Amino acid sequence: MFQYLVFRIFVFFFAHIPFVFLYRISDIISWLLYHVIKYRKKVVLKNLQASFPTKSEADIEAITRKFYTNLSDILLESFKAFGMSKADFLERYKILNPEISDYYHEKKQGVIVAGGHYANWEWLAICSPLQIVQPIIGFYKPLANAKIDRFMAQSRSQFGMGLASIYETRKTFETYMPKVHVFVMIGDQSPSNVSKSYWINFLNQETACLHGIEQHARKHNCPIVYFDAQRTKRGYYEMTLIPLIENPAELADGEITAIYMKKLEQIILEKPENWLWSHKRWKKKTKEKSTKQSI
Repeated sequence: MFQYLVFRIFVFFFAHIPFVFLYRISDIISWLLYHVIKYRKKVVLKNLQASFPTKSEADIEAITRKFYTNLSDILLESFKAFGMSKADFLERYKILNPEISDYYHEKKQGVIVAGGHYANWEWLAICSPLQIVQPIIGFYKPLANAKIDRFMAQSRSQFGMGLASIYETRKTFETYMPKVHVFVMIGDQSPSNVSKSYWINFLNQETACLHGIEQHARKHNCPIVYFDAQRTKRGYYEMTLIPLIENPAELADGEITAIYMKKLEQIILEKPENWLWSHKRWKKKTKEKSTKQSI
């Protein structure tokens, strides 16, 4: 109960504060995370150094500082979302080419829209239904605190986003695929089950990758579109839908995952500070435990 009350206090405060003050506070929080709290700083530095072995110490430090600003902005923007209107979201988070989704809607074909923990993925979940005609279902990992989880779900679904637990992915696809939906999946986490992982050379490292996007795309021959969300300036984002794979069933085992990860890598390399470097992405190291091939 205490965690929930603290959470609600933060929501109440940041939901109603003007954006100009929100980002001033974000600058302070970013400084604290970097210099005082040092939130997962060892993890961030280790990930960056392994991903960019040719970059200088000064370059790594510059990316790290920008990363903490990105992280702080996303955190406070998530709280701010509880006080934003439909007009606010339409002004600040624009999908540049929704006609890509319209194309599959006209064909009466479900589509997987895949991306990563890059820029602001929370606002994507909230405002996509305002700009995409197909019904949308987003997969998420339920929070340990049930009260906070329910409250967050209300925010994410306020404009029509359907939510499904990652633990019910198969059931969700089987239930909704015949009804022509957009399924939003984020697949850049470290997998819990190495035996089902694909191993990809990603950001200069052998990387265990989740199999879910490939598994469900192949099973339903569901086209995959990548969502590339970029921050144009603080508090403003533009998302481009990039068609990746039209007929997944025709590709070799592991090829779908390789294409997805290659696109994610390309986007990260352009602006690395916007990715979630604090995640322990490379904690899985024993390739011998995996029955999947390396790509």
